[in-house]
Amino acid sequence: MDRLKWPATGGLVTCTILLCRSIPTTFALDKPVHTSAVVLASCAATILGLSRLLPQELGARSHKGQQYDAVPLGDLGQPHSSREASPSPDDVRYPSSLRKLRILFLVLVIAICVRVELLREVLTNIQCATTSWEPIIPFLFAVLDYLTVQRHQKRFESEEEKPDSSVYDWLESSWTTARYRYVAATALLAYGAIDGLASGSSPRSTFICAAALPYRWTVPLVQHIGTLLDCVILYCVAQLLHQQEGRGQRGLRLRFMSIAWAGLFAAVITLVAGAVYYYFADYDRNWITTISSLYFWSTMRLSTLIMLTTVCTILCIHHVGVMTTSTIATFVAASTLTFGQAWNNSHPFPPTPTGMAFIAICLAIFGFASYLHIESMEDRASSSTSPTFAKVPSWLYLVLLILFSVRAGLWASHSNTVTYHPIDMLIYEAQTHHEAYINQTSASTSLNEAAQTYKARYQRRPPPGFQHWYSYATARNSVVIDDFDSVHRDLLPFFALTPDEVRHRTWQLIANPWNDVAGLSIRSGKVAVMEGVVPTHRWMLDGLVDMIGHFAEWLPDMDLAFNVNDECRVAVPYEQMEHMRQIGASAAPEEKMKNVFSDGRTEQWETMPTEPITETPLIEFSWQHTFHGFGNVGCPPGSPARAQRTWDVGTLCTSCTHPHSLGAFLANWTLAGNVCHQPDLADLHGVYLSPAAFKGAHELYPVFSQSKVHGFNDILYPSAWNYIDKAKYDPSPEHPDAPWAEKNSSLFWRGATSEGVSPGAGQWRGMTRQRLIHAANDINGSTAPRPILLPTHKSTSEGHSTLAYTTWPISTLAELLSVDVHVVEFIARCGGKDCTDQAAEFAPLVAPSDFQDHWKYKYLLDLDGAGFSGRFLPFLHSHSLPFKAALFREWWDDRVTPWQHFVPIDVRGHGFWATLAYFAGLKGTARLTGKEIVLEAHEMEGERIAERGRNWAGQVLRREDMEIYFFRLLLEWGRLTDDARDSIGYVDAG
Repeated sequence: MDRLKWPATGGLVTCTILLCRSIPTTFALDKPVHTSAVVLASCAATILGLSRLLPQELGARSHKGQQYDAVPLGDLGQPHSSREASPSPDDVRYPSSLRKLRILFLVLVIAICVRVELLREVLTNIQCATTSWEPIIPFLFAVLDYLTVQRHQKRFESEEEKPDSSVYDWLESSWTTARYRYVAATALLAYGAIDGLASGSSPRSTFICAAALPYRWTVPLVQHIGTLLDCVILYCVAQLLHQQEGRGQRGLRLRFMSIAWAGLFAAVITLVAGAVYYYFADYDRNWITTISSLYFWSTMRLSTLIMLTTVCTILCIHHVGVMTTSTIATFVAASTLTFGQAWNNSHPFPPTPTGMAFIAICLAIFGFASYLHIESMEDRASSSTSPTFAKVPSWLYLVLLILFSVRAGLWASHSNTVTYHPIDMLIYEAQTHHEAYINQTSASTSLNEAAQTYKARYQRRPPPGFQHWYSYATARNSVVIDDFDSVHRDLLPFFALTPDEVRHRTWQLIANPWNDVAGLSIRSGKVAVMEGVVPTHRWMLDGLVDMIGHFAEWLPDMDLAFNVNDECRVAVPYEQMEHMRQIGASAAPEEKMKNVFSDGRTEQWETMPTEPITETPLIEFSWQHTFHGFGNVGCPPGSPARAQRTWDVGTLCTSCTHPHSLGAFLANWTLAGNVCHQPDLADLHGVYLSPAAFKGAHELYPVFSQSKVHGFNDILYPSAWNYIDKAKYDPSPEHPDAPWAEKNSSLFWRGATSEGVSPGAGQWRGMTRQRLIHAANDINGSTAPRPILLPTHKSTSEGHSTLAYTTWPISTLAELLSVDVHVVEFIARCGGKDCTDQAAEFAPLVAPSDFQDHWKYKYLLDLDGAGFSGRFLPFLHSHSLPFKAALFREWWDDRVTPWQHFVPIDVRGHGFWATLAYFAGLKGTARLTGKEIVLEAHEMEGERIAERGRNWAGQVLRREDMEIYFFRLLLEWGRLTDDARDSIGYVDAG
C-alpha cells in the first residue's frame, strides 16, 4: 500500500489542476443539489469498489515484514507527525468504543449535507461572494496540530547546537525544529494564496448584489462557515482512516468503506431533501426535472474528475496525513488560479496590483517550500519507518524555482501604463472606417453601374424592378446605393427553401393568432392589413402600410408576416444554417433572364382560413432562460457560448470581453454583438434571462422583425416606431436643443424596467437596464473598484504624457461624475418579492419627464428594452452625444459607425465610468483616500462625435431612407417568393 504514496500525490496534483481549469466553465453548477447528489453517489460507489481491492489489514509494512505500530489519535491522521519513537500498543490512546466511531461517522454525514446546502446558497447569490478562505485550511490543521501535539513534544537531537555549525545551519535548525514550524509555514501559504487570489482576480461584474437584500453579508458568512465545514469533513475522514477498534487494528478495507457509506448516506439525504422541496415548490418543478444534455454530460465529466480527486485525496491522507494533503492541494490550486489570471491578463486591462500579487505568490511559494523542507528534515531525524518525504526530490525544488521565475517575469513585464488613450485611437480608426464605408456604398453613379456593382457584390443579378428602386432612391438623394449587405445576409438562407415553402410558412405564421404575428397583404399595388391584429399593435401595421404605400405600385403581390412582439423569433442551429447559406450563395442561372415578376402571383399565396388554425411551428419560451435553447444555437459547436457556462456572475469574464475590447473600452461594435465568444451574456440581458413574450422557432420561418440579437434569423426592416415618430426629436422654445457648451454635463436616462420579466426568482439583478442604473447611482455605496485610465507623472521619449489604469471605488466616481439615471414611476414586469425588492433598491422612483427634456444634457444613455430602443435615432438627430449599450441590432447597423457617430458601451458596464470620465473629465479629491484625481475633459471630441452623428443621421437615417431600405428589401423578397426566381432579374434595356 505504501507504494501508492507518490502516485496518489501525483494524482492529487493533476486532478486539482484539472478541477481548477474546468470548474469555472462547467454547466454542472447550474443545479448544485442535483450535481452534489451525483458526485456523492459516484464517489461513494468508487470508494466502495476500491475497498474490495485493498488488503484487510493496514498495508504499511517495514522492509523486515513487520507491521508498523499504531498511530496516536492526536496526530491528526499523520503517521509521522510525532517525531518521537512510536509508542507501544499499550500506550496508544484508543477511542473508548465504537461510539466514537459512530459519532465521527454521523458528524461526517451531517457536515457533508450541510456543506451541500451552503454551496447551493453561495452559488445562488454568487455575485455577493467574497474571496474564498479555503487556503486557510492547512493553517487551521497546523494550529490544531500545535495545540494537540507539537507543544507537548520534546525537542529532538537535531535541535541541539553543534560546535561547528554555521549560521545557515543554525537558522535552518531553528526554523525546522520550532514547535510552531507548521503554523508558520502554512500561515505564509494561506496569506500568500488568499492575497494572490484577491489581488490577481478579475474585476467585479455589475451583476447586482442588492443593498436591499441581506446577501451582502450572509453570503460571505456562509462562505466562511463552509470553509470550517470543509475542515470538519477532512478531519473526520482522517480520523476514520486512522482509527483503532479496541486493542486491534481496523482493516483498511473497513475504513474506506465507512467513508464511502458516509458519502452514500449524504447523497440519499440530499435526494430526499430535494424530493421534499419538489413536493412543496410546485413553481420550480419544471426546472428541477428538466435535465439538458449540456448539463448531463458536464455533470458526468465533473463527477468523474471529483471522484478521482477524492480517491487520490483519501489515499494521500492515509499516507501523508491530512495537513500535508491539504497543504499540497491548496498550493496547487492557488498556483493554478493565480497563474492563469496573470497569463491571461497580458493587456493593461484589467488593472492588476502586480507588485502585491507577486509578493503574495512569493510568500505562498516560500511557505510551501518551507513545509516540504520541514517534512523532509523531520523524516530524516525521526525513527519513523514510513516517512512522508524522506527526501524532497530535486525536481520538485526545480519546479518551484521555475514557478517563481515565471511569476517574476510576468511581474517585471506587466505594466498598467499606456502611451495613448484607447478612445483617441478608437475615434481615429472610426473615422478611417467611415470614410471607407462612404467610398464603397455610393460608388455607383448610374443605374448600369449600380446593377454591375450589385452583381459583383452579391453574385446574382438585381431583382426585377431594380430600375424603379434606383430612380426612387436617387430622387430622394440617397447616400447609400450599393451597400445593402444586411438585406443580403437576412435573405440568403431562404434560397435554400423553395418559393412554395416560403409562402406556406408565411401562411402558417399568420393563420394562427397565438403566434403573435400580424399579416400585410400587397395586391395590385395596394397594401392592406390582414384581420386578427391585436388593437395594441395596430399602430405598427398602420405605420407599415403608410411606409410601403409610397412604393407599393412597383411591388409584386405578396403576403408578409410581421412580428408584433419586441423579442426576435427565429434561431436556426448553426450546422443547418451554414448549409442553407451555402445553397443560397450559389449563383442563379442567367439564361433568358426576365425583368418582370411572374404572372399569377396572387393565386400562389394561400388564402387565409375563415377560422384560425391551431397548429404552430413556434415554441413558447416566455419567462424562461432562452440562451441555451435559442440564444447560442447559431454559434459553432465548439464556441464558448455552446461549450462553456460562465456561472460566476459576480466576476467580469475578461476572456469574453477581450476579443471586442481595447482595454476597458468597446472597440468592435459588430463583434460585441456576437454572442459566440460571450457565454456570460446568458445572465446579463433580459432577452436571455426571462423575456416577456418569446415564441420562437428552430426552423427557418419568414418573420419580419424590428430588431434581433446575434444568432437569430429574423428579417430586419425599418421600424414603424421611428417612421411615424413615436419618439420624436422635436425641440421647441420650451425644450430647446442648446449648443454643446450650454448643455448640462450630466449623463441622462429615464425609463422603465421593461427589458424582461422578473417573476420572483431575482432575474432582474442581471438585466442590463437594472445593472447600469444600479452602477450609475452607486446604490450600494460600493467600495468595489472600477477601472479608470488616468495620467501619470511620467512622459514618453517624445514628450507625451503616459496614462495608467488604476481602480477607484464607485462611490468616489459617483461623487466626481454627474449622472442622472433613474427608473420612472413604478417597477414594471415583475412578480412576487421581485417587485418590492426592486422598488426598495431603486428608490426613489422618479416622475416621468417630457421626452424633449433630453436635449438639455450633453450625454444621453440609450439601453435595450425588451427589444431595440426607439430613442436612439432621435438621440442621433440631436446635438447631444448618445452613449449606447445594446445587443439588439437594427436595419441601420451597417450605416452608423461607433466612436464616429455615437459612443458604444459594453452591456456589462465595466467601462461605463472610464468612458464617461474621458469625455466629462475628472477633477477632485477622493473622499476615502484623500488623493487628488485629475483627468481633463475631452469636450472637443465629445462635441465632434455628437455633430458627426447628427449630420450623418440627417443623410442616411431619414424617413426617406427607411422607405428606400424597405423598398429594396421587398423587391428582393418578391423575387425570392417567385416560382421563377432563378430566371428573373433586372436586365439592362440597352
